Amino acid sequence: MNIAKSKSPLLILISAPSGAGKTTLCQMLLEAQPHMTRAITCTTRAPRPGERDGVDYHFFTAADFLKRLQAGNFIENATVYGNSYGILKSELLTKLREGRDVMLNVDVQGAATIREQAESEPELRRALVTIFLTAPSVMVLEQRLKNRGADAEPVIQKRLAVAKQELAQWKNFDYLLVSGSKQEDLRRTLAIIEAEKLRSSRSAAPEF
Repeated sequence: MNIAKSKSPLLILISAPSGAGKTTLCQMLLEAQPHMTRAITCTTRAPRPGERDGVDYHFFTAADFLKRLQAGNFIENATVYGNSYGILKSELLTKLREGRDVMLNVDVQGAATIREQAESEPELRRALVTIFLTAPSVMVLEQRLKNRGADAEPVIQKRLAVAKQELAQWKNFDYLLVSGSKQEDLRRTLAIIEAEKLRSSRSAAPEF
C-alpha cells in the first residue's frame, strides 16, 4: 500500500487514566489515518503466541536492553512485573523522517518522561503533540471499569485512586479531551491533528 508522506509529521501522544477509553481511541485513530503508524515498544519478555518481532514488539534480551538503556537510546522505559519495556528514540525519528505521523499510547508517568526527553531532541520537540483523555467524571470512569468485567472490586478501587492522582496532571498536556462517545472522541482528536498541521510553525506559505 502506498502511504502518502506528511509534510509536517506529528508525534501524537495520547495518555489517560485506566478505563477512559485510550486504547479504543488509539485503535480507531490508526484505522482512520492510513498515514499514521504506532510506535513499536521494545521488551525483554518472551513473545506470546502469534506475536511477531518488529510488528507487535521489538523483542530484546535483557543484556541487549540494558546496553541500549545505558547508551541513552530510550526516550522512555519502565519495568513491569520483572520485564523491561521501552521506546527507542530512533524508532520515532526514523518514522517521522519518513513523513509518517506516529502515535504513542502511554501512561501519565511515561508522558512526563517523553516531554522531558523531547526537549533535548529538536525533531521530537517540534513534532510532539500531547493529548490527555479523561472520562467526564469519576463515577463514569468507575462504571466503565466495571463494564469491562476484567477486574475485581478492590482492583477497580485501586485504579480509581490512581486515576484521581493522574487527573491532576492534565494541565501538563497540550489538549484536554473529555470523553464522550467513541465517534466524538475520534472526531475531536482528528480535529486536533488537523489544527496542529496548520500551525504556522509547521507550514510554509505558497509563493506568489
